[in-house]
Amino acid sequence: MSESSLAVTDLLAVLAYGELSAFDRMAEDARLAPDHARRAALSEMAGAEIANYRRLVDRLTQLGVDPVAAMAPFVAAIDDYHDQTEPRDWLEGLVKAYVGDSIADDFYREIAGFLASPDRELILDVLHDTRHVDFIAGEIRAAVEADPKVASRLALWARRLVGEALSQAQRVASEQDALTELVVHGSGDLAAVNALFKRLTAAHTARMAVVGLNT
Repeated sequence: MSESSLAVTDLLAVLAYGELSAFDRMAEDARLAPDHARRAALSEMAGAEIANYRRLVDRLTQLGVDPVAAMAPFVAAIDDYHDQTEPRDWLEGLVKAYVGDSIADDFYREIAGFLASPDRELILDVLHDTRHVDFIAGEIRAAVEADPKVASRLALWARRLVGEALSQAQRVASEQDALTELVVHGSGDLAAVNALFKRLTAAHTARMAVVGLNT
C-alpha cells in the first residue's frame, strides 16, 4: 500500500473508531438527561454516529482493508480520551459533545480538502448534523442564562476537554507517520499547519462565546 493510500486508510479508520466510540458514550450520556425528550434527542444523535460508523467501515472494506485491524492503532488514544473525560452530569455531557465533536469536525473538514473523491465527500458527509450542534448549543446557553454560576464550571470543563483532546491527538501523531504526513503535505508546509491549528483554535473560541462560556 502506498504512503498516500495508507494515510487515507488511517484517516477513515480513526474517524470510524471515533464514531463508534461516540455512539457508545453518547448513548450512555443520554441517561443523564433530565427528561425523556432530551434523552431521546441525544439518543437520536447516537444513532447518527453508528450510521456514520457503518458508512466508513463499508468504505474501508471496499478499499480491501480489514476495518478492525485498521482501527486498532487508534483505540487506545480514543478510549483514553473518553475515560479521562467522563461527564458527571447532563451539562458536562453536552459540553463534551459540543467541544469534542466540533473540534473534530473542524479538523476533518480541513483534512478532507486534501483528499480525492469519493473519500473527500464521504468524510464531509459524515460530519455532525448542524441540527444536533444547534440543539446542544441551545441547551448549554439556556442553562448558563438560567444559572450564570454554572458558566465557570463548564468553562473549566471545556478547557480540560481541549487539553485532553490535544494530548491524545499528539499521541496519535507521534505513532502514525502516514497520517501526520497527510496533514503536513496537504497543508503545504509547517507554517500552513500552524495556520490550520490557529483556525481551529479561533473556531473553538467563537463557539464557546456563542454558548456563554469564556474559555
